[in-house]
Amino acid sequence: MEGILNAQQIDQFINQGFVRIDNAFSEEIAAQVRDILWNDLGLDRNNPATWTRPVIRLGMYTQEAFVASANTPVLYAAFDQLVGPGKWRPCRSMGTFPVRFPSHEDPGDTGWHVDAGFPGDDPANFWEWRVNMYSKGRGLLMLFLYSDVGERDAPTRIRKGSHADVARTLQAEGEAGLSFMELAARLDTIPDREVAFATGKAGTVYLCHPFLVHAAQAHHGKEPKFMAQPPLLLAADLDIKGTAPVEIAISQALK
Repeated sequence: MEGILNAQQIDQFINQGFVRIDNAFSEEIAAQVRDILWNDLGLDRNNPATWTRPVIRLGMYTQEAFVASANTPVLYAAFDQLVGPGKWRPCRSMGTFPVRFPSHEDPGDTGWHVDAGFPGDDPANFWEWRVNMYSKGRGLLMLFLYSDVGERDAPTRIRKGSHADVARTLQAEGEAGLSFMELAARLDTIPDREVAFATGKAGTVYLCHPFLVHAAQAHHGKEPKFMAQPPLLLAADLDIKGTAPVEIAISQALK
């Protein structure tokens, strides 16, 4: 399945930092994933009175439905187009799940940030994981929607074009880059950007540049939101002088 993304979508990825793919995996797979997560939540899916917390984080998931959602022909074709054939590793885990529930309570995790790609001195300390200008370790940020997400359903907020600002911020930091917290602290100094919302039907996937600034938000809708945010891991280092869109976006920002 070659050329799943057209020229306009590639251009959007390079300049805005993300592209949305509808029907990247089936609603049947999404429903299977939700069933597993509901079981692990230990809540009554038909009784909102049991949904007493704004967000519950569940652990790593490697069951067949989860892996199948990330390994479709459509996504493989898009990975090849954005990162390059042979440069990425298939997803074998969908990571942790922050399940968000309708609530007036502050979830406490809505700050702007960039996901890190490689460990610092203490690999067990997530806050010390790092990001460098070569995006070591991470080919894409990915947002997998396993439930329908409208604008009131806590869609992830995306700052359009912010990946270019982050590339410039990282340029002077060389191979070591910045830690997750160090970079987060600098995001107030980059330009304001238009905000987009990662909405869509279950089965939608947003493929984002690894430097894209994004954030969670409070849930003001009616149904819980189920989403995963795994990285596309790299099998080969990116080359900021390379020809893949993820590489072009970095080199273009640094001109």
